[in-house]
Amino acid sequence: MDIAYIPSPSTGVIHLGPIPLRGYAFCIIIGVFVAVWLGNRRWIARGGKPGTVADIAVWAVPFGLVGGRLYHVITDYQLYFGEGRNWVDAFKIWEGGLGIWGAIALGAVGAWIGCRLRGIPLPAWADALAPGIALAQACGRWGNWFNQELYGRATDLPWAVQITAGPNRDAGTYHPTFLYESLWCVGVALLVIWADRRFKLGHGRAFALYVAAYCVGRGWIEYMRVDEAHHILGVRLNVWTSIVVFVLAVVYLVLSAKLRPGRETVVEPDREGSDNKDGADAAPADTAAEAKPSDAADAAKPEPAEAKTPVLTKKDAPAEAEAPEAGKR
Repeated sequence: MDIAYIPSPSTGVIHLGPIPLRGYAFCIIIGVFVAVWLGNRRWIARGGKPGTVADIAVWAVPFGLVGGRLYHVITDYQLYFGEGRNWVDAFKIWEGGLGIWGAIALGAVGAWIGCRLRGIPLPAWADALAPGIALAQACGRWGNWFNQELYGRATDLPWAVQITAGPNRDAGTYHPTFLYESLWCVGVALLVIWADRRFKLGHGRAFALYVAAYCVGRGWIEYMRVDEAHHILGVRLNVWTSIVVFVLAVVYLVLSAKLRPGRETVVEPDREGSDNKDGADAAPADTAAEAKPSDAADAAKPEPAEAKTPVLTKKDAPAEAEAPEAGKR
């Protein structure tokens, strides 16, 4: 008999009249708001402008959702295109099924577009958002709890999650891998914040640290899961993905530190100043405007005495000028 366990909700959706309120969607939305909020604070601390993170997120989030769904559908195609399956279910994102690998990859494409439009470097924006993304994943994993999915092996531990009988699942208590990953992501966020303050990470290295740290946790958590998945050499596909992405992130960290040490001094240039080439073109106009009052004052002053040619009369002529005439006499 189980002494304690984490109960699962009886349903993942509550109907407010004809409007369904889905727990999975709420977790994703909360995660997005947390990421944008924290990212905005970090961006401003780096010298950026308020609102820039949200403006670019408008591009990154839709791309990320599409990328996450595509990765899930491609890697688990048998759930939607196998015998007796309905391919229309591939579009039902509210029922769960987002691959973080595809979400980050395609989300980065959307972020790149947004950064290009704002004229800011993508690596700096990614560094500011990195711990927020980890916290967004921590929130989003609770959506799996609402859907009773992505749990681990059976266990009688006090923190086991109770799963009820349903399609493709048996009732029992299992390892709450959604909880493990959620807590791991919180730890990753704290690690990135600490390392960024301690080592002044820049040029995408804070984001690379987030990716590497997440992959370490995802590798062992993925190994515990028992849901259907493709295997390569007896190892789950997402474990291999974690290994490959981890190696790439570490290589980027090392090479970036050697090629571009330090961090960016300017993350968001002044768009108004950039139109005048950092204000160089505006200088003559300002100088001319400032010179007008002084020019008018100078024009009102009388000319100096030395500028006038004196007119000499015979009476005023020097004595030396009359000397030759005296000699002729």
